[in-house]
Amino acid sequence: MRGLRAALLGLALAAGGGALCAQEAPAIQSPIVTLDQERLFNETLWGQRAADRIEAASAELAAENRRIEAELIAEEKSLTERRPSMASEDFRVAADAFDARVTEIRQTQDAKARAIGRMHDAERQRFLGDAFPVIREVVRRRGAVAVLDSRAIFLAADVIDITDETIEQIDAALGAGSDAPVPSEDAPAAPAENGASGD
Repeated sequence: MRGLRAALLGLALAAGGGALCAQEAPAIQSPIVTLDQERLFNETLWGQRAADRIEAASAELAAENRRIEAELIAEEKSLTERRPSMASEDFRVAADAFDARVTEIRQTQDAKARAIGRMHDAERQRFLGDAFPVIREVVRRRGAVAVLDSRAIFLAADVIDITDETIEQIDAALGAGSDAPVPSEDAPAAPAENGASGD
């Protein structure tokens, strides 16, 4: 392990003229660079705005669910208390109507929860689409021809990681972005984004 690290350090020194500081990373020229896609989204102004949006929607849905649950419990209790004074057929009709309402409410609330999941996907897709030119420019300045996901690499020199640099450039170019529209459940899936290249 030490030998491998020493070899990588030697390569970094040879490529960067001994520049190991994060501030000097843009000067490093490498045919391969690494990027942490999760950090890229989560730590940008865009990702933080999207996270706040999703958290607010989730909290609102949770509060709504608690309110509906309390209402249904009270309604069920009332129906149970009225049962002795009701004809069997009347009670059966009321109970069936209550069950149907519970099922409809559950489906509605489940759909809202899925919409929040689609909100997250929509934000990421829009972010990647808008951020791609910025990522490509950072890759071009580094002289790279390939970008690897740093989370899938066992070991790599820090000097070839462009995550922090790219976050800074995206924040400067895009800011926090705007809320991505949430597609309907029957909308076709968006095509996958192309990987960044040095072209």
